[in-house]
Amino acid sequence: MRTRLRGAAAVLAGLCLLAGPAACGKAAGVHEPGGPGSAGALKIGVLLPDNTSRLYHFDKPLIEKKIHQLCPACTVEVVSAEHDVATQQQQMDAMITKRVRVLILDAVDSKSLRSPVESARAARIPVVAYDRLVEGPVSAYVSFNGRRVGQLQGEALLQALGDRARGARIVMMNGDSTDPNSAWFEQGALDVLRGKVTIAKSYETAGWRPENANSNMSAAISSLGAGNIDGVYSANDGLAAGIISALEAAKVSPLPPVTGQDAELAAIQRIVTGDQYMTVHKPFGPEAGTAAAMAVALGRGKKLDGITTHTVNSPTTRGIPAVLLTPVSVTVHRIKDTVVKDHTYTIEQICTPKFASACQKAGLTR
Repeated sequence: MRTRLRGAAAVLAGLCLLAGPAACGKAAGVHEPGGPGSAGALKIGVLLPDNTSRLYHFDKPLIEKKIHQLCPACTVEVVSAEHDVATQQQQMDAMITKRVRVLILDAVDSKSLRSPVESARAARIPVVAYDRLVEGPVSAYVSFNGRRVGQLQGEALLQALGDRARGARIVMMNGDSTDPNSAWFEQGALDVLRGKVTIAKSYETAGWRPENANSNMSAAISSLGAGNIDGVYSANDGLAAGIISALEAAKVSPLPPVTGQDAELAAIQRIVTGDQYMTVHKPFGPEAGTAAAMAVALGRGKKLDGITTHTVNSPTTRGIPAVLLTPVSVTVHRIKDTVVKDHTYTIEQICTPKFASACQKAGLTR
């Protein structure tokens, strides 16, 4: 997959969304269908997989804010599935029964939500797939370029290994095999790593659960030996936490470079201390703003030609109009220029007393 957007534009879009409606527009990379004065109240349903991740704490308020900027009379109902497929299926059915005008769906499981998506289509309710491409006749999709995410992770791992990269033994901790994003991340990483390092072990991590990554990493250590792992490809920050815990329990020192994704606060702090090498930042402002713009446009019966920049295929549907945003690599030297600059976190949030010394050494504080 190719992306036409650039990281700087994505960061600018995130800043503009935080700054308010006057600062937002096409220059920020989020094309909007009309403005606050556009007519037509809509009821928009937003279905999220949980209420603990960045999707709930960061994306949710930005989606709501942007919808209300574009459509002040619109109402938004947000529900969380608490990681449970059956719960999300029931929530979808309830939204369809309520006759919401459009749905924004981040599926707990991309395959299991196919039937409710088909039911929504039968009820003439468009579905915007958010962050994760779900099976069924979705009307639009917005996420980050998954293959590029994996490439950034692989590039960072090679950078961390330096002259030791040739022949280095790598453990790959991929995400859940039922998540299409996981395959894109893995493929991107292999684009970079294949032929340059030795993939000593590779795992799928059920449910994207840190405890499963911990078990997988413990098995890798037992099989390969604590001193025979030169680096770990971790598909996201949650898995990285489980991986690092297993390495520490096995008294591996120094820790090998470990990748990540999502720029979770705990991961940024692990990067500051040197326990994790990098993460991938996906500025949620542009993603949330694009989903809101798509939902309002679809709810008003408009086409997405002025919003979407790509098409993607799912196992069930071809040519889905999509926006694939550009992710950003974050190492210790890029914290200020990424997650701090775009207001994801403040220095104070990162550099709590526990991390004061490491933050000073990293140049984040004096």
